[in-house]
Amino acid sequence: MPATPSHVARRLAAFCLFLLLGALAWSPRAQAGIANAPGANLEVSLITYGPGDTYWERFGHDAIELRDVASGEAITFNYGVFDFDENGFLLHFARGTMHYLMDAAPSEIDQRYYMDVGRSVTRQRLAFTAAQAADLRDFLLWNLRPENVRYDYDYYANNCATRVRDALDAALGGVLKKQLEARPAHMSFRQQTARLMSQQAWLMLILDLGLGPYADQPLSAWQESFLPMVLQEDIRNVSVTNADDVKQALVQDEQLLSPNRLSPPPSEAPGLRLPLALAGLAFAAALVAARRFAPTAYALLGTLYLSLAGLVGIALLILWTLTTHHSAWANANLLVFNPLAFPLVAAVWRSRRGSVSSGVANALIVLQLVAVLVAWLLHLLPGVVQQNQPWLLFAMPCWLALAWCLRRGALLSARTR
Repeated sequence: MPATPSHVARRLAAFCLFLLLGALAWSPRAQAGIANAPGANLEVSLITYGPGDTYWERFGHDAIELRDVASGEAITFNYGVFDFDENGFLLHFARGTMHYLMDAAPSEIDQRYYMDVGRSVTRQRLAFTAAQAADLRDFLLWNLRPENVRYDYDYYANNCATRVRDALDAALGGVLKKQLEARPAHMSFRQQTARLMSQQAWLMLILDLGLGPYADQPLSAWQESFLPMVLQEDIRNVSVTNADDVKQALVQDEQLLSPNRLSPPPSEAPGLRLPLALAGLAFAAALVAARRFAPTAYALLGTLYLSLAGLVGIALLILWTLTTHHSAWANANLLVFNPLAFPLVAAVWRSRRGSVSSGVANALIVLQLVAVLVAWLLHLLPGVVQQNQPWLLFAMPCWLALAWCLRRGALLSARTR
């Protein structure tokens, strides 16, 4: 989900390489037992790792553990590895066509990293029949083959947690999906993203600004389980039928292997309306005051706002038209932040000296005020509407202040004639 700077990606790639080398070094011996064990000897568990401190770790992680109860060998299978050295990696990342990989490592090696950095590690032993456990094992080993190991990553619909969820569901015959789809989610994609990224406020705001209506659709618990911690919680209430046709809980027992030693994310998404509304009012007040007492400061503030609005608009257009980041498509924030802001920079500087705005500038500011009104009216429509009220509350006073300042410049110019 989060954008990954090069130095951050290198650190993550180094960790992924560590896991990969561990798997290469250990898996031939370990997988021999797992591969040959009868299904009755295979214990299936969901391993959930809590969120980390760094922003790319805030969504948590999970894996499937297969344990041969006869030999004690245990392997964890996870889908959270990417190859930073892949040709065109950064271009794929920008376009939303990232390729992730599945990996496997001995459980002790895989889990030790999370324990050492203070992230929680929880094991949930699942009620799989012998046939289901064997089917899951066969699928995971098939998935590890070089020709099958890669997949197209999607932040919400096809990530390392949904791959784990889907593998478990397939082995269980679709029981997991059937039960989770019948339950409503607690939050939307947007709310979960804001909640988990709230400790990095700057990134939380960027992500919220860039998310379109896709992020606000009503979800089922199945869709919300794109998050490992949500899947961990929801499967506690899933029931399955055993080999004797007796219904039982899917989670047979749950162990906290290592407690969380980091600051946990909040339980609810932070409210952005009041902070952004106050920020917009403060900026608008500063703009109006500067127009009267410090014309150059007014022009600089106006240029700052208009330049940022234009740059944000270009970024939103690129995300919509040139990438596969479908969660950013059709972003209604384009109505208030768009490239049409750039031509108004010259009008702001002219108004600083009391010059009359051009007809084009006047038309653009009127068009922008109409766009702000349309953005608000969209919330009256039925169906899924983008929840961008915080950004409207920020932008509306800024655009009104700019319109007033430009209009005041025209009035002052008319009085001096």
